Amino acid sequence: MAFVLPDAADADSPLKADELQVLRAQYEKEGYYVGVQTKFNYAWGLIKSSSRNEQQEGVRLLSDIFRNAPERRRECLYYLALGNYKLGNYAEARRYNDLLLDHEPANLQGSSLRGLIDDKVAKEGLMGVAILSGVAIAAGVVGGMLFRGAKRR
Repeated sequence: MAFVLPDAADADSPLKADELQVLRAQYEKEGYYVGVQTKFNYAWGLIKSSSRNEQQEGVRLLSDIFRNAPERRRECLYYLALGNYKLGNYAEARRYNDLLLDHEPANLQGSSLRGLIDDKVAKEGLMGVAILSGVAIAAGVVGGMLFRGAKRR
């Protein structure tokens, strides 16, 4: 059974506050016996949020579904990948997305997300190299100045 997955860009469109409140109210109303679909809907609404804390809570809820509802695991993979991607947890995002693509190699949304993850990792890797290079240069300059100062004494 193929599930229709949202594009990664959809995760960047937060729900309106009243829409998220409807999902939260349903989730809280069901309490201890909250249904998997209710929890899933609320988790997705939280992941779409622009609040990091809400995104983290959404990933936590999806992780709970992934662990406790084996029949929904495959469906959760993409959403867990997307949530972790939004949080900047690229290794986790890649792990979940790769699991999805292992099951569905032709999944267009998963393939698209893989490209986004790879681009972010490459961009941040280059930024990290640039920062380390800058630190190394600064340390070299300071070290050279200290060395020259020590020589003059």
